[in-house]
Amino acid sequence: MLGTAALFASAHVVMADDDDDPQAAAKAAAAKAYEEFKARKPTEVTHKPPLEVDKANPIGTMKNPYTDQADKIEEGKKLYFSYSCNGCHGGGGGGGMCPPLTNETWVYGGDDDILFRLVSHGSQSLQKTYGVSRKGQEAVVGPMPPFGEIIKDDDELWKIIAFVHSLYKGSKRTW
Repeated sequence: MLGTAALFASAHVVMADDDDDPQAAAKAAAAKAYEEFKARKPTEVTHKPPLEVDKANPIGTMKNPYTDQADKIEEGKKLYFSYSCNGCHGGGGGGGMCPPLTNETWVYGGDDDILFRLVSHGSQSLQKTYGVSRKGQEAVVGPMPPFGEIIKDDDELWKIIAFVHSLYKGSKRTW
């Protein structure tokens, strides 16, 4: 299974090989990358600390096992408040001193894998460790602090991410 970086690299190769219609090649590469993303299996919950789970899974391979599960989303909501995520992102995810979680702008991307790593490492370490750069910009973007040593385990973090995704009000879902 290819990681996100490999998928985009393969998309670039396909585009480079088709000089006749680069738009068609780009669309075909994007469709292939999306199909591979959809086929990604949910990550097994190990009840290990988030930073251990991060190290055990190559970037671009993790997928939330709790997506769209109402009971897990409700548990994630409680965890969101217990870890004071609302202090920066607002109680309903509408933002505050940090970006909203409800709109189309995901500063580093909105897929499960990147959010797991962003919450675990914080934004500065995410950039250094994985070479990830901002994809979007918000008017207010405070740095995300690392929660990888604060959140008990991957089970809790996946539930929080399921809740965060449930707040989304945009038109393009990327998870």
